[in-house]
This record gives sequence, structure tokens and C-alpha cells, in this order.
Amino acid sequence: MSLHLAEISLAIELGAHCVLLMDQAGWHVTGKLEVPKNISIVPLPPKCPELNPVENIWQFMRDNWLSNRIFTSHDNIIYLCCET
Repeated sequence: MSLHLAEISLAIELGAHCVLLMDQAGWHVTGKLEVPKNISIVPLPPKCPELNPVENIWQFMRDNWLSNRIFTSHDNIIYLCCET
């Protein structure tokens, strides 16, 4: 996650500041996370998936493409997730 934040930091215009909304996944809130000076993290409240738009996408994918399936291999899982 630190490497991801470093990449985001490079894309921020000089003199600008980025505010990221993040859920409270362990890797988002760890004390080991290196947050660049031009980024602030605002944690979403716990157990509030409705505030995190990506959760709607994951739920839609589970409901429509990824549930009630038999996966034949790890590669099959990756292929179907990418295809979705």
C-alpha cells in the first residue's frame, strides 16, 4: 500500500494535496504505512460499506458473475474476475 500511495503521490500536481477516502482494511490503517506529505487519508467509518462505492461493484460482481460457480483452477478464477 505504501508503494501504491507513492505512485499516487507522483501523479498529484505540484503544490496540490490529495485526500483519499479508504475503508479500514488492515493494510490501510497500519502504523507501518508510509503516507506521502501531499496525501491525507480519511478513513471511512467501520462497517459502512454503503459509503464505499467500490463495495457496490464487488457486490454486483458477486451477485451476477462470481457466485454459484465451480472454479476449475486459480487461473480460471483470475480469468473470470478479469472478464467480469
